[in-house]
Amino acid sequence: MKRLIQKYLRNIYFPIAWTLIVAFLLSIPGTMLPSETHFALPNFDKLVHICFFGGFVLSWNFYLSERSNSSARLLRWYFLVFVLGNTFGIGMEFIQKYYIPFRDFDTEDIIADMIGAGLGYGVSNIFFIK
Repeated sequence: MKRLIQKYLRNIYFPIAWTLIVAFLLSIPGTMLPSETHFALPNFDKLVHICFFGGFVLSWNFYLSERSNSSARLLRWYFLVFVLGNTFGIGMEFIQKYYIPFRDFDTEDIIADMIGAGLGYGVSNIFFIK
């Protein structure tokens, strides 16, 4: 089972698909988002942002860890992916503000994106460096 999972995760298609899915889900107009009144968790959307951007950094870093043997080179790539993840999160907030109907700019979402990217960066440094 572990080999099957690694087979798909080390392929470039997984991080590309994750990136596209995150971009798509963050670009959905606000009227299409489900509203839950019975089971509403406070700040659930922040947890979603943490998972989106933690997964973004983890998926790209796992892919990169399968391509390089040098720890110093991997650390530089991991930091670049972390910065790109933060830039992606900030950019998506501005896209939501100016281009997506019924979505708004939220600095707390940016903080959640940065926390997710930071967690992904930390986990990558701990588990993916050989």
